[in-house]
Amino acid sequence: MSVVSALLRSNSRVFDAFEEWWEGEGARRVVARVLVGGFLLSLVAIELSRMGLLPDSVGRSVSTNHFRAIDVAFTLFLVVELVGLVVGLATSVADTAGKQFEVFSLILLRRSFKELVKFEQEPIRWSMEAGREAVQYLVVDATAALAIFVILGVFYKVQVHQPITESEGEQEFFVQQKKLVANGLLLILAGLSVYAVAAPLLGGAAIPFFNTFYTVLIFSDILIVLMSLRHSVTYHVVFRNSGFAAATVMIRLALSGPRYLGAALGVGAALFNLGVAAAYYYVTPAAQASAQRNQEQTSFDDTSPTSPADTEDQPVAADPAEPESTPGV
Repeated sequence: MSVVSALLRSNSRVFDAFEEWWEGEGARRVVARVLVGGFLLSLVAIELSRMGLLPDSVGRSVSTNHFRAIDVAFTLFLVVELVGLVVGLATSVADTAGKQFEVFSLILLRRSFKELVKFEQEPIRWSMEAGREAVQYLVVDATAALAIFVILGVFYKVQVHQPITESEGEQEFFVQQKKLVANGLLLILAGLSVYAVAAPLLGGAAIPFFNTFYTVLIFSDILIVLMSLRHSVTYHVVFRNSGFAAATVMIRLALSGPRYLGAALGVGAALFNLGVAAAYYYVTPAAQASAQRNQEQTSFDDTSPTSPADTEDQPVAADPAEPESTPGV
């Protein structure tokens, strides 16, 4: 047990150091420079590709459409948001569930911008015959993102933040466990990012980056649900955490499904997530009151005097003041 505790403490120190840097001013400056620099470098590379000034080995993997630079900038921004999602995992499971939908709504907006790439001409020209499907996809994804944005506002209002542990020691242990999961997710995210960039440059096939990471999130959510059972097996707590994990599954299906159905499923997943939070908000006071009544009843039963029914069959002690009777002769 001491080995496990030492491992968790060491992992927590690493996580805390990264979290402190990530939430500081220095990290914000670095992120801003990377996003702006990535966007501008993409525009320059695309223009060079259009002019045929890039080597053939590089030019084959660089688009000639300027709108592709928007996709690059949004992709970098979404990776930053995923890092924030993972860092917040150690703080609150409910907030992380909301953050997953924040990232998903931004993915929908990114997909709507990607439709601009289908217009080969610059400036854009389209008609009912050419470009109609792209415009429809753009409107559907953007509208679904807006709906999720509104639903998240209600979701954060109805949240109930309540520790599931009974002591500060258990709470600290549970947080350390979540930090261990978070560090694992950060390593996976870094590995996926490197592979996503290197694979196309080396002639390999590109991976569905966000689909893959949301698949990993499903397993991490289930792992946290199982870890929470060590501290609480209360029905409403288990249901809430499991419901949030089910919402992640819906997001994953929405990402890989048909565009119209996927957008509708994403909005439905956000509504389901809101329903779980609202039900937890409603059920928690009733469940706590019921548990308190049961505890008080148990305490009363343990301290109450013996009832008359329990004394009916008990022998009555003889009065010491009375002489014992002698049997007759």
